[in-house]
Amino acid sequence: MTILNRLYASSGSEVIIETLQINVGSQVFYLCRGWDDVTAKDESGNALTFTACGIDIALPARNADGTQDLKFAIGNIDGEVSNTIRDALAVLDRASLTFRHYVSTDLAAPASSPIRLAIKSGYWTASQVQITAGYMNILDSAWPRKRYTLNEHPGLRYLS
Repeated sequence: MTILNRLYASSGSEVIIETLQINVGSQVFYLCRGWDDVTAKDESGNALTFTACGIDIALPARNADGTQDLKFAIGNIDGEVSNTIRDALAVLDRASLTFRHYVSTDLAAPASSPIRLAIKSGYWTASQVQITAGYMNILDSAWPRKRYTLNEHPGLRYLS
């Protein structure tokens, strides 16, 4: 039984710390859920300082429907972050996030593999930001990925 399974099953002296690394173009924001800032190491051994904030995270469901989304809301954000997130929602192609679990007694590495997701959509109000991020949407993607069209392959015209 891993320490995360034990923490999910029963309480102990440890606490699960949920963190988000939000990448918007060249800017990177490190946020954690709770009241105290946390300094921890990522999977590469780099020390990161996560800023505590009022954040609520809904993890993706473990199912086979192809639309596994992580949703989170940040409340009471300052003007700098809100403007950046509003700009990021306008240009979603350069925005991504990484979700990590830490255990409060071991901040040397994440307790499980990080989840890397692309930001899909979201909205911004005066009091909060709600963002949806997910894996590649399998249901809305074409198959086969490579399309053989006459513009790219003019010889197809002569096949019968």
